[in-house]
Amino acid sequence: MMTSTDPIADLLSRIRNASMTHAREVVVPSSKAKCALAKVLAEAGWISDLEVRETPPRQILVIRLKYDASGRSVIRSIKRVSSPGRKVYVGRQEVPIVANNFGMAVISTSRGMMTNREARKRGIGGEVICEVF
Repeated sequence: MMTSTDPIADLLSRIRNASMTHAREVVVPSSKAKCALAKVLAEAGWISDLEVRETPPRQILVIRLKYDASGRSVIRSIKRVSSPGRKVYVGRQEVPIVANNFGMAVISTSRGMMTNREARKRGIGGEVICEVF
């Protein structure tokens, strides 16, 4: 298996591709950052569920995707903002508003990963990981 230089971008691509093919779940190698990102997406209602499974030699993360009543994916767009080569940081005043507040950004802060609304409410900035709408 080939290792990814940007595991978060790999996770987002797998979610994007799976939602376009109407797959029920996405399976990726687990990491703390991926689990934290998936947890934020689940709490915000963009994915239905996540589970970490022990499969020797390492853990895997299983993400169950969410679809509306007509069978369309809840996630219309999911894109990486910050990358290993180009980090995008925002102060508490510049926390982005995504799709006129119909979408959300995931911010990695000193207090963990959270949505842009949560970061704005707490008055903290950080690295903009991705945007979803």
